[in-house]
Amino acid sequence: MGKTQRNETRRKSPTELGILMAKKSQILDCFTKAYLNDIAKDYGIAGASGINKDDLIRTLAKKPNVKTEEILNDLSLEDLKLICQGVGIDDTGRKKTLLIDRLLERDRKEKSKTTKPSKTQSKTKKATMTKNKANGFKSYVTASNETSNNALEKKLWDAADQLRANSALTAQEYSRPVLGLIFLKYADHRFTDAEKVISKETTGGRRIIGKLDYQEKGVMFLPENARFSNLIKMPEGSNIGKAINDAMELIESENEDLKGVLPRTYNRLENPLLFEILKLLNSIPMDIKGDVFGRIYEYFLGKFAMSEGRGGGEFFTPTSIVKLIVNIIEPYHGRIYDPACGSGGMFVQSAKFVTEHQKSASKEISVFGQESKNANINVGKMNLAVHGLSGDIRLGNTYYEDFHDSLERFDFVMANPPFNVNGVDKERIKDDPRYKFGIPRADNANYLWIQNFYSALNANGRAGFVMANSASDARQSEMEIRKKLIKSGDVDVMVAISPNFFYTVTLPVTLWFFDRHKPPEIQDKVLFIDARNTYNQIDRAHRDFSPSQLEFLSNIVRLYRGEGVETRQGSEELLKEHFPDGKYQDVKGLCNVATLDEIEAQGWSLNPGRFVGVAELDDDGLDFFVRLEELYEELEVLNSEAKELENRIVENISEVMNANRL
Repeated sequence: MGKTQRNETRRKSPTELGILMAKKSQILDCFTKAYLNDIAKDYGIAGASGINKDDLIRTLAKKPNVKTEEILNDLSLEDLKLICQGVGIDDTGRKKTLLIDRLLERDRKEKSKTTKPSKTQSKTKKATMTKNKANGFKSYVTASNETSNNALEKKLWDAADQLRANSALTAQEYSRPVLGLIFLKYADHRFTDAEKVISKETTGGRRIIGKLDYQEKGVMFLPENARFSNLIKMPEGSNIGKAINDAMELIESENEDLKGVLPRTYNRLENPLLFEILKLLNSIPMDIKGDVFGRIYEYFLGKFAMSEGRGGGEFFTPTSIVKLIVNIIEPYHGRIYDPACGSGGMFVQSAKFVTEHQKSASKEISVFGQESKNANINVGKMNLAVHGLSGDIRLGNTYYEDFHDSLERFDFVMANPPFNVNGVDKERIKDDPRYKFGIPRADNANYLWIQNFYSALNANGRAGFVMANSASDARQSEMEIRKKLIKSGDVDVMVAISPNFFYTVTLPVTLWFFDRHKPPEIQDKVLFIDARNTYNQIDRAHRDFSPSQLEFLSNIVRLYRGEGVETRQGSEELLKEHFPDGKYQDVKGLCNVATLDEIEAQGWSLNPGRFVGVAELDDDGLDFFVRLEELYEELEVLNSEAKELENRIVENISEVMNANRL
């Protein structure tokens, strides 16, 4: 972007500069990392490609010569509308200048003129926001729009993120302490409410109120020095980091379930930053109702995971994916198991599902998890606590260890395991009954995970999990395992998801669903759904499902099963368009029910694209990208097969050479 003439302005105050920088960061966050690299290059900022997106945004936001107005001028009207939606402001209007003024919070009455791009401005890549894809099914694509339901969470996040932007901390260094303080504020809120109730119950008596009184109310006991309300009163010159560490230690000493869970690294954060975070969280109203702290914790979890990128994806599964899994397996009552539980999102959404259907989650479900990283377990246990839940979460490597004796024990299994892991010691698991369909010869753990999920189900159990696309078409020994699974009649639903839903991978993924107790009429059938063109564009690099899209996809499964549909989230229009009679029917480009014979004819593939087909659509010039995506998936399968063949050749040569020596 070239230099443009700039109007002289008065010097901004530190407060005004902070507000401008926050708005600038919000706008920059709507772009992909690649686009941000281009912006940095145009402004002569070296080394942009070598730093993560979050740090690059902070760098660009601090540079006074990087003008937000110049960046916005490079965008089309459609792109500006999506930027407006991304930052939560009005996107109506047919003029770029109007939208730019709104984004810059300028009043047209003041006759602030939008700087026109100069002829010397470099041609950065135009933002290609949301367009209909060309595989036939109409794209229900909407831009992200913050609603009143998460206005508080967004306000808190924007302020907390701005505090970090003005510090030297990375997202990972900042995330655990902040999540710990949200937990502490939640615990103090609950303790204060319980204190009022207990005091009324014991009025006039001489009995001393103690720890047991709070435990009987289902509230964790907080020693006086561990109260958030006391920490916020400390003078700003005091050692607040040590005080918070001591508070966390006291809470753990009084609550056995939290031993070793709470963060104690607050002495590494500067005092002014800690005080600002405490003040921010103290602004949460004390009279709030419902699961507000759970929503705040979950919102922050997702934002931190997005900031951390690949690292964040190791502990957090995007909420809309978890909700779709939960809606399809319907965990109304019973034992729920996640052998790769990360931050516990599957459990939280299961509890919400039960609550939404007018039942008590604590009475209806019990949760069990296993996780290989202790740090993730700690985040998960705090996540359960702020949602008023508890669970049996164990530290262990699920490939080799089964601390919950999971074989045929659970009513529901949900998971988002790591994809395409290699190096699993097959000698250690060759006699493990969890892998009854066989150990894959390929050096890839996908089909070990799949068997883990299946073997944990009881005779009436359902499972839903995320899996790499390549597993749906994998050949050789993995195909033989998949064939046995399909022939069991327990594969229920397969859902293809578009790219950019996850923080660890940009490639599309597939959701698998098992049902050990399918009705006889669908025992030899599988429902395939292609949801790759159903998504809500959050920003350039991330997608999710809008509430109506999520409900619509869940309703397809309900119709297939002969269940009643739900329309509280506004899916009526989509249902009428594709299922006008209120009954399930195959829709080209969207869904198809295939028999086992039809699946066998497709080489035992479980790839939804093979069965759903492509609806007719006028050529919009995007066929190349759809085909490229398909070819990339095919390449993944071929690479996996090549690796397996290479291993078999090496084994055969080794056997021949050993035999020759004898």
